[in-house]
Amino acid sequence: MKFIGIVGTNADYSTNRILLQYMQKHFGAQHAIEICEINQLPLFNENIVTPTPDSVAQLAAKIDAADGVIIATPEYDHSIPAALKSAIEWLSCKVHPLTHKPVMIVGASYGPQGTSRAQQHLRQILDSPGVGAIVLPGNEFLLGHVKEAFDGDQQLKDAQTISFLEECFTHYLDFARVINHTYRKEAPKLAAKTTWNGVYDVIVIGFGAAGATAARFAADNGAKVLLTDAAPEGHEGGNVRYAGQVVATGSDYDKMLAYYKAMLGPIDLDSDLLQTYVHGMVNMRQYFRDYLDVEPVSYNDTYKNGSRGEVAKGLAPEYPEYEGADTFDLTTVHEGFFDAALWKNLRQHVVDRNQNIDVWLASPAQHLIQDPTTKAIIGVTIKRNGQSVNIQAKNGVVLACGGFETDKQAIQDYLGAPHLAPIGTLYNQGDGIKMAEEIGADMWHMKSYEGLGLLSGMTFATHPGERGKLILAPWPDLYTGSIFVVGDDGSRYFREDEANRHGRLYDHGTWRIPTAQDHPYLIFDQKQYDQFKAAKQLPDPDFFSRLIKADSLADLAAQMQLNPDVLQQTVTEFNSFAKNGVDYSQHRDAATMRAFAAGPYYAVKLESGMLNTQGGPRRNAKAEILNTKQQPIPHLYGAGELGGANANQYAGGSNLAECLIFGKIAGENAAKAKGETTVAPVTTTANVDLGGNDLSSEDSLAGISVGPNQYLGVSEAGIGGQVVVRVTYADDKIQAVEVVKQSESEDVGKAAVEQLPAKMVAANSYDVDAVSGASASSNAIKSAVKNALAKTVHA
Repeated sequence: MKFIGIVGTNADYSTNRILLQYMQKHFGAQHAIEICEINQLPLFNENIVTPTPDSVAQLAAKIDAADGVIIATPEYDHSIPAALKSAIEWLSCKVHPLTHKPVMIVGASYGPQGTSRAQQHLRQILDSPGVGAIVLPGNEFLLGHVKEAFDGDQQLKDAQTISFLEECFTHYLDFARVINHTYRKEAPKLAAKTTWNGVYDVIVIGFGAAGATAARFAADNGAKVLLTDAAPEGHEGGNVRYAGQVVATGSDYDKMLAYYKAMLGPIDLDSDLLQTYVHGMVNMRQYFRDYLDVEPVSYNDTYKNGSRGEVAKGLAPEYPEYEGADTFDLTTVHEGFFDAALWKNLRQHVVDRNQNIDVWLASPAQHLIQDPTTKAIIGVTIKRNGQSVNIQAKNGVVLACGGFETDKQAIQDYLGAPHLAPIGTLYNQGDGIKMAEEIGADMWHMKSYEGLGLLSGMTFATHPGERGKLILAPWPDLYTGSIFVVGDDGSRYFREDEANRHGRLYDHGTWRIPTAQDHPYLIFDQKQYDQFKAAKQLPDPDFFSRLIKADSLADLAAQMQLNPDVLQQTVTEFNSFAKNGVDYSQHRDAATMRAFAAGPYYAVKLESGMLNTQGGPRRNAKAEILNTKQQPIPHLYGAGELGGANANQYAGGSNLAECLIFGKIAGENAAKAKGETTVAPVTTTANVDLGGNDLSSEDSLAGISVGPNQYLGVSEAGIGGQVVVRVTYADDKIQAVEVVKQSESEDVGKAAVEQLPAKMVAANSYDVDAVSGASASSNAIKSAVKNALAKTVHA
């Protein structure tokens, strides 16, 4: 079983953290305990609860996926710490992961009480409405006099204390199994036993490019649609929100078919599906005109064949040596990319149909509901407002909830990688695969995934729950000079100067993603450091803060946990290759190699990046999901990266093309009236809180106050959609700029939100330099401030 252990304080040093670490090691052979901190959570503020902060959403997702939660609480002022109370407030406001979750409470204190009063208060809080946790009764583990309880290795010393902790934990395991069997680990429900809480014609699971497309086309074909997504408000959009916004397009059908067959190589793909896919890409420009209401822009004409050719070099086509490559192009909705423009277009088409499409956010689907006789999928169990509800789908269900980029176990099981840094959404957690497996769907392409980024498709190392920083800007200093990359044993494992093709490097006649290492490092010497320092601006402003330094290679190896002999041998070989003009190891261009000089030496930790997975339930050309006998599962459809058609090699823009093409097919087929079910007409119950359309009031500014000399400005150009600012303007000066509404990314976009207002006040102008790496968010804020300032003229 897998548990989350929550350290109930934000203190840097805590004996309760030590207690959890002891439990993690002591019980680790049979059960996994992941320790989570609350020191990154903001203080709860009821006036600012949307969008849910990334740190809260990530903790909630981990709790939701776990079999239970263990909370180690200190006792402050006869109660629990304020930081822990604030965390529980976050976890019971807009998200409710603790509902029906089995919880064990432990605590350690310096005095004899062992946090007894704090534990009693915590039990009452966890039992309150809105929290709804189910706490293990009795079994009160109260570790008093904790200063004397642990030895120098942080192991409990007293055998009787250890025995009692083991007894409590054994009781908790039994308790968790019972609670999970009752509330959370149900088999997929059969329709004959189902009590329905609502009914729609079509349910679409996943609000990304494929889901938005399926929902709008189902609505356009007369269906009342529920579109549900696991991400909270401000984080919906799946991977398209973060993508380049480019869509694969071709001008010649036969050439495009040959090109995609060449990329598939020896991998077989259903011919009808492939032909449908290629036909859609060849007609993509007309699709943009007919359904996205824009005049399509050719990527090649605008960038590759225009004045900015370097931008598009190597992207369209990505495999120029393959037959048919000269027909390949990319299409965008305007002249721009990596700005969420396509996503915002697709989202707006959903918003425009709010009479026929209800959107539920922070509402993950849990199970598909199957007719016991016909095996048709006739509903979905969804976690909504802290409760599991059963919603009937009269005509069809579309699975479009993405892959398993943030499911570490699935990454290890299917991809054989220790871990990968997600570059896109953090809410693709493999839910669709689990639901499809429960009802007997066949799986395909489970080993296929795409990378992107530095060198071989890498990012700088991340912490669990963080997005990897995608850097695509040219950075030759990473592979030119006395510098190379090592894997887990301290030796080189790929050619550093080769441009990756969505994470793939040349490998014996084809292109493959290099084996992901657990702790790869970029290694360089002082001369290379000086080379970095001499650059006017680095693509990563935080580069120097990431470095580790040592006077010798042996000391550097020790800091990286590498074999010093292997690292020394790697440097010796590299120096020999550089001096002799031939890289016999990785065949790097010798002109990019310079021998290492004497120390000091530097290293920066890297991580293989994960753009998206392709694996999931197998589907056909009609977007029907197939069972293990290769027969369609009635009423069940799929689109997008969950069970994507791309395998082996990949061309940029292909996934978004697939989302648009098969999203349309899935939505239209799901909307068709069906008759093959043994379920009686639905009777719904009204004793649950389903809420309304979560997008229905998003454009209202009524709740934002303005005072004297204050003006609101709005821009729709943000990565996350609408950005609203409040500008104070008096005496011909910008006195203050406040960003009062935004859903920009928590990594790069956050820097623009934090830095631009002060720059604008200092310059007394909206026209200031964009924050590096956050041009889209910067431009949205500048546009909103410009909009506010325009109102001062007429005030």
